Amino acid sequence: MIRVAIVGAGIGRMHLEGYRELPDMFEVRTICDLDLKRAAEMVSEQETIALSDDIQAVLADPEIDLVDVCLPPQLHFDVTKAVLQAGKHAVCEKPLVRSVAEADVLIRIASQTGKQIFPVFQYRYGPATARLQALIDAGLAGKPLVATVETHWNRREDYYAVDWRGTWSGESGGAILGHAIHNHDLLCRFMGPVRNLSAMLDTRVNDIEVDDCAAISMRMENGALATSSVTLGSSEEISRLRFVYSGLTVESGTEPYTPAQGTWRYIARDPENQPRVDEVVASVCEVKCGFAGFFKAIGEALGGVPGNEVTLEDGRRSIELVTAIYQAARSGGQVSLPLGTASGLYRGWTP
Repeated sequence: MIRVAIVGAGIGRMHLEGYRELPDMFEVRTICDLDLKRAAEMVSEQETIALSDDIQAVLADPEIDLVDVCLPPQLHFDVTKAVLQAGKHAVCEKPLVRSVAEADVLIRIASQTGKQIFPVFQYRYGPATARLQALIDAGLAGKPLVATVETHWNRREDYYAVDWRGTWSGESGGAILGHAIHNHDLLCRFMGPVRNLSAMLDTRVNDIEVDDCAAISMRMENGALATSSVTLGSSEEISRLRFVYSGLTVESGTEPYTPAQGTWRYIARDPENQPRVDEVVASVCEVKCGFAGFFKAIGEALGGVPGNEVTLEDGRRSIELVTAIYQAARSGGQVSLPLGTASGLYRGWTP
């Protein structure tokens, strides 16, 4: 049994729902938030979960194995580092950190302490993505060719009424950091890491400091080409992905926040292969979705069966991609990955 403390009662509410689906793997012992009333609202009458407004007491508690960091982005690095140094594993909401340099520090501390960090990318988990992975494993997808990603969401003034949102110091970035980062993770998960890219960013929707629109062109390490369109001014909220392989074309639904739980199409390029594709798709049934799937993979990894969890390297890669996008947009040129320590934005993209 993995004993958990959730720090932050905002998105932490959704994390708690995920843990509740896995009672044989996890026990949430503590919820920590400066607003104890808000924390108390998360807990049902049937649960015995302690409430705390003292994060240092949580870190010192020997009964906690894993700390789930659900705080605003500017706090992620310092709190996650403290979790490792306290001898506990960490889950950290996106974005993991605010620079590649900070990610590298966490990698070093994780190695020194022997503790793991699991960056949050719950969009990976659901029947749609499990079916795609099964098709890839069966050799039915083939070579990645091209992909398109749309992250067209709607954020109005009320969303930015929270004082840290829409600012460089608080939110730490715009739509490519706090919104499209999930779909970009799916792109890299199924089409391979990015080798080089060019990008245009703009602030066209709201009166904020950070970007809320983007157009990005990418070449993956395997040669595949991809485009990403991002806006926070869409009247209809959608996430839409289309992955084209040499043997298979995959089209997602349009669910904005749970794409892996939607209805996807898996179309064999050669019609005679469609029955085999349909057979593999039909063979994937019971799958934990969203946060429950994300936490299940963590429980398996900590229990000695890794392979399906989001890794610290995945988190670093997501931050490196954000960094490259900002660098390309500001320079007007093409940026190659991986980024080295000599990169101008290695220590952060904040102006």
